[in-house]
Amino acid sequence: MTDPLAWLTDLEGVRSAYAGTRDGIDVMLRDRGLRRTTPELTAESLLRGAHASAVLEGSSSTVDQVRAGEGDAVAADAVRLSASMLALAPLLKTAPLQAIARLHTVVAASALPAEQLGRPRDAASADRLRGVAELLLSGTSAPALLVAAVAHADVATAAPFASHNGIVARALERLVLVSRGVDAKSLVVPEAGHLAHRAAYESNLRAYSEGGPRGVHAWALYGAEAFAAGAEASPLVTG
Repeated sequence: MTDPLAWLTDLEGVRSAYAGTRDGIDVMLRDRGLRRTTPELTAESLLRGAHASAVLEGSSSTVDQVRAGEGDAVAADAVRLSASMLALAPLLKTAPLQAIARLHTVVAASALPAEQLGRPRDAASADRLRGVAELLLSGTSAPALLVAAVAHADVATAAPFASHNGIVARALERLVLVSRGVDAKSLVVPEAGHLAHRAAYESNLRAYSEGGPRGVHAWALYGAEAFAAGAEASPLVTG
């Protein structure tokens, strides 16, 4: 079977960038997390991620407002998803389409009628989601971080659902890191990495969508930087 990401992994700078980022994450999780890892730290990581993802989706709430339960509707949706998403990690390994549909069902529950929850907008959107599922089931030898970045970009640029596509895409990215053992306790905050580099995040997503192989390459290189920033945003680092 052809590896769908072999061509991307072999492009200039990609393999080394992801190796360096993974090493940094591993060191952070090992050295800082050795005696400090608790469910409370995971919950804090998820809350920070929910806030960052909501801001990227248009929320104006501060992290303190979100922590106090006083965020706006977009933030409330992101927090609701963060509270249940890690339970989907096993499903992502075996039935990724169902897992992605569940992410959307949870996050959009307050915004859409039931018949639109978890369902792609049209046939083209359904095809794009099947492509993401095939990638996640492919057994690719690409770094797990790169798989997460590509799955994220595919969903974000396809916008397959009627709402909340960005939040779903970023949640999927985090979930891939959990399910593939990069960050089993979900202490990295990739959403915060994207928010910290918001202009680059948005421009590289456009490049991924419109720029052909060069755009995909640019997104891949950006992704390694964003994951490194997400590691620095971990509550293991910042307290």
